[in-house]
Order: sequence, then C-alpha cells, then structure tokens
Amino acid sequence: MTGALRTEDGFAVDLADGTREHARRLIIATGLHQDLPAIEGVSDFWGTGVHSCPYCDGYEARDQPLVALGHGPTAKGFALELTVWSRDVTLCTDARPTDLAAQDRDRLARNGVRVDERPVRALRGADGHPTHLEFADGGTRPCRAVFLMPAGCRPSDLLAGLGCDLTDKGVVPTSDYEKTNVPGLYVAGDASRRVQFAVVAAAEGAMAAFAVNTELLREDTR
Repeated sequence: MTGALRTEDGFAVDLADGTREHARRLIIATGLHQDLPAIEGVSDFWGTGVHSCPYCDGYEARDQPLVALGHGPTAKGFALELTVWSRDVTLCTDARPTDLAAQDRDRLARNGVRVDERPVRALRGADGHPTHLEFADGGTRPCRAVFLMPAGCRPSDLLAGLGCDLTDKGVVPTSDYEKTNVPGLYVAGDASRRVQFAVVAAAEGAMAAFAVNTELLREDTR
C-alpha cells in the first residue's frame, strides 16, 4: 500500500502496482520506523544482533555478552533489565550525558553491569552476527547482541494523512477493538498504544478483524 484516503463510503487505497482499491473499513498495521544510531555497522546487524526489545530477542542471546546502548535517566534501568538474560552486561553511553549518580553506579556494579562512557566508533561482527564494539580510542568490547533503548520511532505517514490522532510518542491512541478517532479505521500492532510485542500485535489484529467483520455483517443484514 502506497497511499490511502477517506471517501464518502469508506477508503480508497493505492497499491504499489498502481491500482486503486476501495474498502468500507481499513485496518492499518504498519508498525513504527526505528531510528538507528549513526554508528557504523549498527544497521548491518539490525534484526540479527541489534534489537529494540530484550523480551522479544533476549532469549536467543542469553548468557552471552550483551550491550545496552543508551543514555539519559532511564539507561540504568534498561541495562539492569538485561541481567534477566545474561550476567555479562555493559551499559554503553556513546559519550552522551547519562547523569549517573553515585548510588546508580553502585547499584549497577553490585548487579554486575559495567558502564562504558567512551564514544562508539563501530559495531563489528562476522557471519551476520556482531562480535564486538569498537570505540573511538581503539578499544573494543565483546558483545553478542546490542539492545537499543525505546526511543526515536516514527509512525507511517499514512496515519497522519488519514487524520489519526497521535500521542506525544507518535503512536495512535485506540479504543475497544483497536478503533481510532477516524470512523471505520483501525490500527493494530506497534503503531497503536499498547505494549509493542509481536504476540500483542497479532492479538490486536485479530480483535480489529473481528470488529470489522461484525460491523460489516450488521450493515449487510439490516
């Protein structure tokens, strides 16, 4: 789908092959676009060794060296979260302000989390998987997976173009059965307001499909 617009009786949807289809209801499940750090190699390993959710991808990298790449006041909590999957965790701030108080550093150290505040030059690896971080000073740190803090996600332009409300986090607030503020339009998956897990996205899609089917059935059997 390359575009969509509202019509008097529903929606017109433009497809990649140049055709236009019409629908009385529309479910959008575009997800969100993740903005990746401008570090060499990060985009090469996106989805195979660079992830945004340890609950989705942490198990495959369990008991291996893990890196939490992030900064700011929530970075320490994110790094501690990774200790569920491995006791070999490093918080890398890429030389960005993190404002770790003495008690924060002590808590991280007590839980085996190292803090590395050097600027990161590149993520290196082999066979499609990362093996180590390379820092600007020439130093390295082993890592099997890098987890990015939740931030920098952008919704599809389709959502704003159709008149969807957006929260300050760029997601669509939905009500029961994934209804949006636009009549006949539903949004399921990461672009909606709920927990951004694959299993939740699938459930939201099923609920939206159920609602659409029920509404159309009522219209057609009046």
